Amino acid sequence: MLRQLLRRVTLVDIFMWIIGLLLIGMVFYGSVRTLVSGKYAPTEWVNLTVTGIALGGIYALIALGYTLVYGILRMINFAHSEVFMSGPFTAYFLADALDKVGYFDRYPILSLLLVMVLSMAVATTVAVLLERIAYRPLRTAPRLVPLITAIGASFFLQYTFRGLFGSGVKGYPETDWFKRKWCLPDTQACISTTQILVIVAAVLMMVALYAFVQWTKIGKAMRAVSEDKETAALMGIDVDRVIATTFAVGGALAGVAGVLYALMFRQVQFFMGFVPGIKAFTAAVLGGIGNIPGAMLGGLFLGIFEALGPNLFLDGLGIPAPYQLKDAIAYTMLVLILIFRPTGILGERLARKKA
Repeated sequence: MLRQLLRRVTLVDIFMWIIGLLLIGMVFYGSVRTLVSGKYAPTEWVNLTVTGIALGGIYALIALGYTLVYGILRMINFAHSEVFMSGPFTAYFLADALDKVGYFDRYPILSLLLVMVLSMAVATTVAVLLERIAYRPLRTAPRLVPLITAIGASFFLQYTFRGLFGSGVKGYPETDWFKRKWCLPDTQACISTTQILVIVAAVLMMVALYAFVQWTKIGKAMRAVSEDKETAALMGIDVDRVIATTFAVGGALAGVAGVLYALMFRQVQFFMGFVPGIKAFTAAVLGGIGNIPGAMLGGLFLGIFEALGPNLFLDGLGIPAPYQLKDAIAYTMLVLILIFRPTGILGERLARKKA
């Protein structure tokens, strides 16, 4: 047993494990130093956790698009980050028009719903066109071909929207109603209306998706196609329709996530999808790529880790301006996942046919 294990372990494996253990050691050491110093009050940790949950909900919604497509086609749709960008970038013009006539101030919820519906419609349309034009003709091609196509489609969408709407950063309208904060009595632990909206909307969309996949006819067809496309086709399932529906659902979720992201960070631009897309992909891998509950869990975990990490362990390591390195946390997380559990938290080892 020990001999077989030693034969399978290579120098590369040992080197990667050493890197992983060093990273974990640094996180543990920095966290202990920060907590012992008492630099941050308990209410600050509560506020950071709430921010992390809101951010994690957005990552989870984007990650669901990656994991749905992977579950059906076994490919990573790297253009999904631009699907996420297309919705809120287009919906900005409706939000700006509503703000200029004062409708956003008088009816904030209704205005937000209108903006969200437009964002979902645009993102869904882009996702479906992407599947029909870029991916469907390459469905039987070697795996590397759709992957390169996805990267090319990502650049195409980025610069198409840059040409249509310009390269400048556009600020989403903000009303007093969204700025309101709700605090616990006699404490500084607060949650804003925007954070409440983001968390509630993200949870509702995730629950709706899970119910859709588990209990509807098209959801059962999606699971059947995920298992075996050829057998599903023999059973009378329209595989092309199911795949197009999968892209549409992923696009709709990305449209919602885009508006929620714009509400939190107050701005949109043609390049806004790149960093959230990488983090959402990390969340999908963290939870188990192809696993819907795993993508939800991975997104929430990554959001909380990213919100707490700079103050918790980067500050303890003596790094100046640790919050500027918050994006590096996602990449570090991805490295650790690939080293210690490539299948993710809820992932399972795939059969050779699916892998």
